[in-house]
Amino acid sequence: MTSTPHPPAQQAPVVVCQDVARTFGHGERAVVAVHGSTCEVLPGARTAIVGPSGSGKSTLLHIMSGLESPTSGAVTWPGLATDAERRGRQIGVVFQSPSLVPALTVVENAALPLVLAGVAEGETDERVRHALHLVDVHQLADQLPEELSGGQAQRVAVARVLAQRPDLILADEPTGQLDRASGQHLVDVLLATADEIGAALVVSTHDSEVAERLTLRWTMHEGRLLAQDTNVPAPPTHRDRVGVTPVSGARS
Repeated sequence: MTSTPHPPAQQAPVVVCQDVARTFGHGERAVVAVHGSTCEVLPGARTAIVGPSGSGKSTLLHIMSGLESPTSGAVTWPGLATDAERRGRQIGVVFQSPSLVPALTVVENAALPLVLAGVAEGETDERVRHALHLVDVHQLADQLPEELSGGQAQRVAVARVLAQRPDLILADEPTGQLDRASGQHLVDVLLATADEIGAALVVSTHDSEVAERLTLRWTMHEGRLLAQDTNVPAPPTHRDRVGVTPVSGARS
C-alpha cells in the first residue's frame, strides 16, 4: 500500500497586517492615513501597491516595516525574527524622501546597515561594491550626498538595501526621481536581487508600467486597501537581464 504524499507546508508570511489603521493628529485636525486594512506578504511575493499620491501607500509600507505603529489593529512578522533588533536587519526599506546621511560618502552610506550589524569588513566591502555596480553609481563611491542628483541619491538608497540582503524589501516610489529607462533598469535590479536572495518585494508606485512588472497588485484609495489582484505572472527569474551574480556571505 502506497502512502499519499502530503502537500508541502506553506511558509509563514513575512508580514501580516490585521485591520490596521493609522491616524495622525487629534481632534478636528486628525488625518486618517490608513483605514482598517488587512493583508499579508508571503515569502518570495512580488507585490505592487498602486494608488494616487496621498492614498496611504507610504504609511502602509511604514507599518509593514515596523517604523510606524498602527493606531489600531495589529501587524506581525510570523516569518521573521521575534526580537525587534534582529527583525530590523531582515527588513530593508527604500524611502521615497532623501534618506542618506549627509556626512557620509556614497560607499559609507551603502555600508551603514552592515557596519551597524557587525558584518565583517571584507564581506561588507564586497556586498556594497556589488550593490553600487548594480544600480550604476559605483563611480560616485567617494562623493557626498550633496554632490548627487536626486536620482543618483535614490539609487544609492536602493544599493544600501540590496547590500543588506534582507528577507523583505519595501520600496516606496523607488523610480519617482528617475527617467523611464533608469526606472525600468532599477526595477530590473530590484526583481533580480529579490530573486537572488529569496526576498519578498513590495513596491508602492503610481506608475502602471512598474506595477505591471510585479505579480500581485494592491490598490489603495483615500487610505483604504480596496483590491488585491493577480497580474500576469512575471518571468521566473530576472538575473539574466541585469547580470546579477551571487554575493557571498550570509544575511545579517
